Amino acid sequence: MNIQIFGTKKCFDTKKTERYFKERKIKFQFIDLNEKTLSKGELQKVKTSISLESLINKNSKDYTKLNMDKIRTPETRIELLLNNPKLYNTPIVRNGNKATVGYEPDTWKQWESE
Repeated sequence: MNIQIFGTKKCFDTKKTERYFKERKIKFQFIDLNEKTLSKGELQKVKTSISLESLINKNSKDYTKLNMDKIRTPETRIELLLNNPKLYNTPIVRNGNKATVGYEPDTWKQWESE
C-alpha cells in the first residue's frame, strides 16, 4: 500500500485517519493542504475514483466567496480547486489509483486485504 493523506492539521477527521493508519503500522505520507495542494495529475487520479462534487466542501467560506454554486463547468471548478485548497473536503486518502474522501475505514480495510 502506498498511502497519501491530504488534509489539514486542524481537521478532526484527518487526525482520526492518521491514527487509523498508525495503529495498523501502515506507512503513509501526509500532505498539509495549507502548505501544498494537490497537483493537477494527482487531482485527475483522485477524480477518477470519486466524483468532483464529493471533493468540494460546500460549507467552506471560500465556496461562497468564489461563487462555486454558480459555476457549472468542471474545468473551471478544477482550476478553482487547484488554486484554493480550502475548498477540499478532507481528508483525501489516496492509494495508487484509488481514493476516498472523509473518514472511510471500511474501504481502507478492503485495501489492506487486497
